[in-house]
Amino acid sequence: MSLHLSHKPLLRKPAISKMGVAALLSQVVFTAHVAMAETNVAAKVALPVQSYILQPAELPPPAISELKVPQGFSVSKVAESLGNARVLAISPQGNLYVTRREQGDVLMLPKTGDTYGKPVRVASRSGMHGIAFRGDTVYMVTVKEVFTAPVLADGRFGPLKMIITDLPDAGQHHDRTIAIGPDDMLYISVGSTCNECIETNIENATMLRSTLDGKKRVIFASGLRNTIGFDWNPQTGELWGMDHGIDWLGDDVTPEEVNKIEQGKRYGWPYIFGNNVENPRLVPSGKLEKSEWKKTSVPMVLGYAGHAAPMQMAFYNAGQFPAEYRNDAFVAMHGSWNRQTPSGYEIVRIHFENGKAVSIAPFLTGFVSNKGQSGRPFGLVTDKQGNLLFSDDLNGVIYKVSYKGDGKAAANPPSAIPPDSMKQQAAQGSGVQIATLRSETEIAGKQAAKLTVSSPAFANGEKIPDSHSSYDQDASFELSWSKGPSAMQSYAIIMEDPDAKPITPVVHWVAWNIGKEITTLREGLQKQDRLEDKAERMDGLMQGQATTGKIGYVGPKPPAGDPPHHYHVQVFALDTVLQIPPGANRDTLLKAMAGHVVAKGELVGTFQRPEKPAKP
Repeated sequence: MSLHLSHKPLLRKPAISKMGVAALLSQVVFTAHVAMAETNVAAKVALPVQSYILQPAELPPPAISELKVPQGFSVSKVAESLGNARVLAISPQGNLYVTRREQGDVLMLPKTGDTYGKPVRVASRSGMHGIAFRGDTVYMVTVKEVFTAPVLADGRFGPLKMIITDLPDAGQHHDRTIAIGPDDMLYISVGSTCNECIETNIENATMLRSTLDGKKRVIFASGLRNTIGFDWNPQTGELWGMDHGIDWLGDDVTPEEVNKIEQGKRYGWPYIFGNNVENPRLVPSGKLEKSEWKKTSVPMVLGYAGHAAPMQMAFYNAGQFPAEYRNDAFVAMHGSWNRQTPSGYEIVRIHFENGKAVSIAPFLTGFVSNKGQSGRPFGLVTDKQGNLLFSDDLNGVIYKVSYKGDGKAAANPPSAIPPDSMKQQAAQGSGVQIATLRSETEIAGKQAAKLTVSSPAFANGEKIPDSHSSYDQDASFELSWSKGPSAMQSYAIIMEDPDAKPITPVVHWVAWNIGKEITTLREGLQKQDRLEDKAERMDGLMQGQATTGKIGYVGPKPPAGDPPHHYHVQVFALDTVLQIPPGANRDTLLKAMAGHVVAKGELVGTFQRPEKPAKP
């Protein structure tokens, strides 16, 4: 069954004049053409979807009395007339920093007693957006680059050093954000290039994890359309974020998603959203069924009003607010445009119990009315005094929320976020033997059968050509093996580097359900979950995650100065066809293979970083 969809916008007269702006109402009707091969009959299924464009009139900042917060809290202004005030950060010294995307710079507001002084520009780069501190070093991210700089005694920055140069090209979502995890690793949110599409760069719509020097990075989690706001739970050390839902599917579809983000997990986009609901518009590559993709998708923990546009997120880990706010998270909601009745334009609170998000509700409101919008919250951070600061990038105001009520404050100072969860996730699958030596690949009770594995690209024990490395073309090499025993039903491949550190071994290729009649794979295979090539009898060949988080073959990339690494290309003949979800990693594959291996063999190649690599 194949699904093809099209849409045609039908424009009508303005629908909501009371918002103080000409609102464009666009009704979009999606028509699905479902071709049913078994009946040879083409059927059409109409899926009507009504969407709206509504841009409330832009107004000056509201009077403080118009901003509503719970009893005992108060709101005041920290700074104004700052222009496009976006991401906020507090340095260890207590100074306040704000990035301005449209101006391409970073402003410092020096800490002066209980308030903040006049803004001073401390960095300037086109597209500057995310910012984070670790000790006396600041990290900043633009669309494609990550910079570091020393923080000087007066809070200004020293010379900028570029440590990452090749983040994916941007599209619709170019607002990169950055943070330092409790594991002392760099986390970078990279949004999708589109509303809904199949990305050509696998690092789009992901959360990346990098060493602090920028030299090694992996895809930590994928299927995240645009998770601008993320932070770590102070109790558990687990990473949480809030993802933007897909537009043009209706006012309430799709919801904004609260997710617990874990290594190697997929969060659905672009095929699945919310509580694992199928997107009616797209079909996965390789003719993979959406029902199969759904098995790999982690459903949201909580949902919020569609199109509210979550931005910066911060857990409350201070002592000023009442105790029931401790370890809850706050998120700045920028406000909708693809909705008849506006949503967002507020600060929301995500309430946590025992480390799990259980509810989400407005905390501060008052930026939108029948007259229009008087602010669009974006940045959000807690300062050294436990105040909640947030920015408005429409009018360039930074606000402060303080608690002075009679409720019992949390009192305790900020707690250190435990690093164990993040470190344990990073260590999964490390410190083990290569697959051929694992118990899961033993041929118990049977005479061991051996496969002869070879490649025209290199002989056993010899160098793998540069073109097959990640320093060059990153193309898989042609691979052949001898036919397995008569009992076999499929083949699987696992390629590993046991010389790598600190993760040992590093996985470079995982593939399974290779047809029993296949004994050769051509070079340069497509990097996707399922391969569809009936002419080469590869129909249904599945590929999983390498250690980098990428799907399909990932070429050797040992660091400079290392002696040659050894790459074990291991082929297994199985007496079954495996039923495991797309995107599985090596350990999931090995678990499914246990007791089904009837023959195995390997080809070992070596590789050392070239003196002048084609790519860094």
